[in-house]
Amino acid sequence: MKTINAENPAIVSEIRVAVGDEVASGSVLLVTELMKMQHEIRADESGLVKVVHVSPGDELRGGEPLVSLEAAEVSIPPQQEDQDQRLEFAAFEARMRLLEDSSRPEAVAKRHQNGGRTARENIDDLFDPGSFSEYGALAIAAQRSKRPLEALHARTQGDGIICGTGTVRGRPVAAMAVDYMVLAGTQGYNHHRKMDRLIERAGRDNLPIVLFAEGGGGRPNDYDVAQLMVAGLNVPSFRHFAAYKGPKIGIASGLCFAGNAALFGLCNVRIATQNSWIGMGGPAMIEGGGLGVVKPQEIGPSEVQKTNGVIDLLREDEADAVAAAKVLLGLSLPGEIPHMGGAKENLRGVVPSDRSRAYDMRQAVDLLADPDSFLELRRDFGQGMITGFVRIKGQALGILANNPMHLGGAIDAPAGDKGARFLQLCDAWQLPVVTLCDTPGFMVGPEIEETGQVAHISRLFLAGAHFSQPLVTVILRKAYGLGAMAMAGGGFDRPHYCCAWPTGEVGAMGLEGAVKLGHRDHLAAISDPAEREAEYQRLVGDLYQNGSALNAASLLEFDAVIDPTDTRDEISRVLATAGPGSPGTRYVDAW
Repeated sequence: MKTINAENPAIVSEIRVAVGDEVASGSVLLVTELMKMQHEIRADESGLVKVVHVSPGDELRGGEPLVSLEAAEVSIPPQQEDQDQRLEFAAFEARMRLLEDSSRPEAVAKRHQNGGRTARENIDDLFDPGSFSEYGALAIAAQRSKRPLEALHARTQGDGIICGTGTVRGRPVAAMAVDYMVLAGTQGYNHHRKMDRLIERAGRDNLPIVLFAEGGGGRPNDYDVAQLMVAGLNVPSFRHFAAYKGPKIGIASGLCFAGNAALFGLCNVRIATQNSWIGMGGPAMIEGGGLGVVKPQEIGPSEVQKTNGVIDLLREDEADAVAAAKVLLGLSLPGEIPHMGGAKENLRGVVPSDRSRAYDMRQAVDLLADPDSFLELRRDFGQGMITGFVRIKGQALGILANNPMHLGGAIDAPAGDKGARFLQLCDAWQLPVVTLCDTPGFMVGPEIEETGQVAHISRLFLAGAHFSQPLVTVILRKAYGLGAMAMAGGGFDRPHYCCAWPTGEVGAMGLEGAVKLGHRDHLAAISDPAEREAEYQRLVGDLYQNGSALNAASLLEFDAVIDPTDTRDEISRVLATAGPGSPGTRYVDAW
């Protein structure tokens, strides 16, 4: 016979068996209570109850006999609690099912019919399978005082935003995806609380944040908190997101106005789909401001926003946008060294022998980069400057290049803004930069100065002076004046390595202009036009020989003249000795 004794002090609350009862292994024999917590005393083997030593209300000190059992085969099966039938698990499973897209088939079908995806589909596409941990999934709109709880559970899932962390190709990442199917993507009280929590969580480990932005701004009818505020402007989410220094990648699709547009504008790289409309004010705000009635599709269409610089990367749809985000997130991950084949030999033919003929700088970028690795940013804005990311021998870096096909490579205000912001971006993301210089300098003229050229161009010098990552400058052809200095981070002494191709030429200003200004009286004194032109060409030729890459390098204007076919190797060697740059301390401008 086996006796079960009390293990701890307690009070006997309930007796479940009597002498002579058959009990199966696991059956509850009695219940004790201590500090208002009940404890079930179970049989550890099947048998017959021989003695019950206690009664309800008895105080136990520990060690007293409770029930004596005689081991025996019994006819009743062992007791097992059916966990699946417990009410709390049933309620849990029902609530979790409401978070699935399948709980809203009509809304999902509408999204798909319009060519869009749901927020959960975007999250699933972004993260490695099984790696996503969601934060605040059970939140609902702060409207319990006005709407039935069941309706809020069924129609305001997550309060309109999905937040969480996971891995993207093995890299830890945080993400926030606005759920447009919840109250048209408006931002509610708990919506902002979830954002703040995720930003704080991401900040602990400096995780990149991917934002899927869609919908409008603040929600005016969160009744539960409406009486505690007047305008709802005491919201820290925008400041927290603006202050966040980890990488921020925004993806906008559909209608993206007001608060969602502001958050999108705070991202370091802004990706948008063709089917997107982005604006700081939506139709209601425009009409409320007395500015007329407009359709949402008339506000900030992608074709407009790609040319004015708001959109860094324009993609066909959300699937393409997520694919681009994955490439950006992979810039800090090591890549494979690809086989270049015969591509690098073609670099000798990039710059024409005729120094007055324009050429395609993007061809040079493609030949320098590992195959299919060039990801260009803001292609349709500031067309005098080419910016983007590449890999060279597997290493990710930024490319900043003049565009000889636009204004002959001269740098105007949009190009200056574009180049400066790109240097800030690479500094914040700790990416080295290679600049490809072919510029006659800054664009000049009375009309140009009306654009604020002085301030816009100065941004290039400021960004270069504060840039703290490795920098390599390659002069392909023209490198004149302040414009060339700005392309080298502020001066030819600034880069870790400043070199030129044999086609390079340098000067304080354009050679032709230098001759016209410096020899004006001399040329004017020659009466014969043919003789004057011949003398002009001779003087230009002399300046060209003096400013040629070989002569300039011999006078230590820069570090070396290299064969174009060796450019990839030179860049790789220099960066291998440069070491990692310190993180940039400055924020990345929205512009």
